[in-house]
Amino acid sequence: MENYEKFIGQVFDNRYKIENVIGVGGMAVVFKAVDLLMRRMVAVKILREDISADEPSVKRFVNESKAVAMLSHPNIVNIYDVSVRDDVKYIVMEYIEGITLKSYIQRRQVLSFKEVVGYSIQILKALEHAHQKGIVHRDIKPQNIMLLKNGVIKVMDFGIAKLPNTDTVTMTDKAIGTVYYISPEQASGDPIDARSDLYSLGAMMYEMATGSLPFDAESPVSVALMQVNDTPTPPREVNSHVPPGLEQIILKAMEKDPSVRYQSASQMLSQLQKLRENPNVVFKPTTSEKFKKFFSKKFKKSKGSRGMFPMIMGVFVSFLIVFAVCGIYIFNNVLNSSSQKGYETITVDNFVSSRYSDELKDWFNRSEYYTVSEVEYKYDESVEAGTIIGQSPSEGVKKKVLPGKKPCKIKLVISGGEEEIVLEDYSIRDYRLVVSELRKAGVKCSIEKVYSDTVEIGYVVGTDPEAKSVVSGGDTVTIKVSRGPAEGDIKTPDFVGKNEAETLRGMREAGLAVGRVSYMRSDKEIGTVISQSILPDTMVVGNTVIDFTVSGGPLYGGGEGDDGSDSDESTEEMKPPVKVPGASDATSESSVKPPKPDKTTESSKVPESSSEPDSSSESESEKPTPDSSSDDSSEPNPDDSSESGDNPNDPPED
Repeated sequence: MENYEKFIGQVFDNRYKIENVIGVGGMAVVFKAVDLLMRRMVAVKILREDISADEPSVKRFVNESKAVAMLSHPNIVNIYDVSVRDDVKYIVMEYIEGITLKSYIQRRQVLSFKEVVGYSIQILKALEHAHQKGIVHRDIKPQNIMLLKNGVIKVMDFGIAKLPNTDTVTMTDKAIGTVYYISPEQASGDPIDARSDLYSLGAMMYEMATGSLPFDAESPVSVALMQVNDTPTPPREVNSHVPPGLEQIILKAMEKDPSVRYQSASQMLSQLQKLRENPNVVFKPTTSEKFKKFFSKKFKKSKGSRGMFPMIMGVFVSFLIVFAVCGIYIFNNVLNSSSQKGYETITVDNFVSSRYSDELKDWFNRSEYYTVSEVEYKYDESVEAGTIIGQSPSEGVKKKVLPGKKPCKIKLVISGGEEEIVLEDYSIRDYRLVVSELRKAGVKCSIEKVYSDTVEIGYVVGTDPEAKSVVSGGDTVTIKVSRGPAEGDIKTPDFVGKNEAETLRGMREAGLAVGRVSYMRSDKEIGTVISQSILPDTMVVGNTVIDFTVSGGPLYGGGEGDDGSDSDESTEEMKPPVKVPGASDATSESSVKPPKPDKTTESSKVPESSSEPDSSSESESEKPTPDSSSDDSSEPNPDDSSESGDNPNDPPED
């Protein structure tokens, strides 16, 4: 967590100001940031420091920027900037306010027909654009699809994409794609093309339409094998509300043989658009599709067979195999009958509840009747560590052994005692997932809500004990969950109707900061505060910035929020007057000079205040300040009458 927080507040390349963490992945951390040049919110994806020196990881990181830089589509996340330096490597992307499609599926379980078709069409349009550029995504999954509040889909994370005319990024365990959605050719390590993305989309559509994955097992390897060999259960058998046409599209996209699938995103998109227009449509397979499907299942099994010769050879080889097996069987029987001398039958002893000590290990090493073939450790808080809690074969089983040469092989199960768990760094993860993970490990959890300026509400700030601490099963871990930024302890005063000096004094006393000061024409006295950006009585933190709109008087010629110059509005920093005015002269022109009514006038600046009248201060206030002239141009304008000292609109000097 601390490694991430050190970036908060930093400005990268004098342009991108980092605000807070919005996501942490296996290879990168994503921050919300402000583009100071373009004045927009962006997402900055920074490669994690622990893998920044790993060449394949850096290559994948750069690969993503290259892939998306080639693309420009409303359904693909835009990349604005890339920086790869020795100290930090980051990508500046479009900032999206939404959730992943995976989160939405988990929340809704089964999506409606309209949602399944609508989201799939948008994804296909993005893939169609990428495929036309020669880019294959290779990791299409709901975790890489962002869903905006208005229903727009954004495809992201092209980290393992296959680019045209480039070497493929090395497929590591972190860059293989997700086994629940990868195509059979990806799982088998065979060459892939755009049709692999369509298979992954078909698996996603299956999950959206049924609420369950097409293939699921205890291990990723098992799932990968199912992707290669098994056929998914038809969606209508899982959810009877799935229209037949949608089931046809899903199953065709998930065909094992790429030649039987949709051959392009455009082809699949065309059928989905027809289905959206008529949900009851049923697609009839073409003759060529029937031909491909038949021969992909039947003809390939006998491919290469010609005439009767292969059949004759097969019969001959089978005969040789049977003959060899029979010969080996007869030989072994004769050999065993001659070598049965010396064998003994023993009854397996009981070793359960014994201590697996050095003495017992030495006994097994010297025994002519037993040898330990395997030792397995299992946590059992009810049994002391080092005690045997199981054996195979069990006590009483009869075994034939040849003492000293072929002893009884025995497997022992040893108690590991109470399980010890090393806490991970759960920072910036959904606290509900963390609670579920810890409870599965046998750890009790308590929730403590804390304020945080950097971690979003509902995400983990830290744990007690801290990360990498060792706890035992049954221990309680306190999970500190963010409740957002702390509420301020300062009540915003009401400055409306007060003059600038009173407002500045009140802001300082309250510990607040003055922001922009805009002037406008008003019947109120010059220098009177008309409005403030934060409403009175609002609770804020110290140094909160408040903007003000101040009266320029009835003769002010700049218009509302304008100083009369070429700029749109006068945004002056509020400063105290020369002297603290009394009730009668609080807004006199000697203490507050509003912007002049002529177009060439300068923006009013209220000079620094003092507690008592001072003639020297008054004389200083009459002098033009260094920043009072227009900064619209660095070169003088010969037509600007304000540059001459005899502007008729200038007020007379005292």
